[in-house]
Amino acid sequence: MVASFFTAFDPQLKITVREGKVFDGQDERIRAVCALPEIEVFTETLEENAMVQYKDRQAMVVLKGVEDNFEELTAIDSILYGAGEFLLHDSIVNYGIMGVELVATLGTGLQFVDPLQVYLPKRNAKVNMANPGASFNQDYLYSPGVVFVVNQQEYDGKYILTSLDFLRQLLDYTTEVSAMELKLKPDANVSSVQSKIEKILGDAFVVQNRYQQQADVFRIMEIEKLISYLFLTFILMIACFNVIGSLSMLILDKKDDVATLRSLGADDKLISRIFLFEGRLISLFGAVSGIILGLILCLIQQKFGVISLGGGGGTFVVDAYPVSVHAWDVVLVFVTVLAVGFLSVWYPVRYLSKRLL
Repeated sequence: MVASFFTAFDPQLKITVREGKVFDGQDERIRAVCALPEIEVFTETLEENAMVQYKDRQAMVVLKGVEDNFEELTAIDSILYGAGEFLLHDSIVNYGIMGVELVATLGTGLQFVDPLQVYLPKRNAKVNMANPGASFNQDYLYSPGVVFVVNQQEYDGKYILTSLDFLRQLLDYTTEVSAMELKLKPDANVSSVQSKIEKILGDAFVVQNRYQQQADVFRIMEIEKLISYLFLTFILMIACFNVIGSLSMLILDKKDDVATLRSLGADDKLISRIFLFEGRLISLFGAVSGIILGLILCLIQQKFGVISLGGGGGTFVVDAYPVSVHAWDVVLVFVTVLAVGFLSVWYPVRYLSKRLL
């Protein structure tokens, strides 16, 4: 679900320079990559931090200059909201498409009449202390009547999409780009094309797929998942004291039965195995019943959305708490419950049975 939002904004493959911020978009190696038969669409992009001002409000933003075919490269239309359309410039003015949170910060609304002032420091000029304003390039952006919604603060609260030529002019660039973004043909394999491009470009460039472009986001999600697993395992270990207590009471309660078994010829090893089997049976039953109950609850949540996130009115991306069941996670939970349960059974059987019986 998270990946689907990035899919609408990030390209299938993105080429950046390993050292520095920009590179020559007309580099022979880059042109060779763009000429590959697996490439359907390619576009040059340029990113730079800037300050924008609308009336009396200011904000630090990331300007992303893109070419006119950017909407062919990504599914940007699917995350645009408003009465306008994807438009970067016309013969008179340049336009800026802002994230929805940035619109709220600046108070511009979807369709603003007064232009958005953009300030970028001059790359090759020193700061003039007598007239600091002379150290900045300034220009204006107008509204095309739409905003984008990625549902990620990094984008919605900071990014402005605009014309590549507009940003190059502000930065005094000619053919420099921050990245070359690629869309592959439907039958192309992303991994194989990525490897082919890396061989062409060498070590000077970095080629990333969509997941690698958002590596931090998915890494955080994996860490959250790991912490949840460790936390629940800790709770399980505490709950196992109930198993230890139950087995201890069972051993005490069965003193007379143990004496009968010994009279029939059972040794201590056999008696310990009986109690060990009983404890493991309890753990196995608990693990199986817990897995079945958990799967039923997950299926009910997926189908009916019993646990809602609250708020309503589009406050959240989804109305109900999202649940996804993976076979490996089910196996991991099952093995963990059995492992902790079997270890908790081992102590009372090995030690308490000898002392109490």
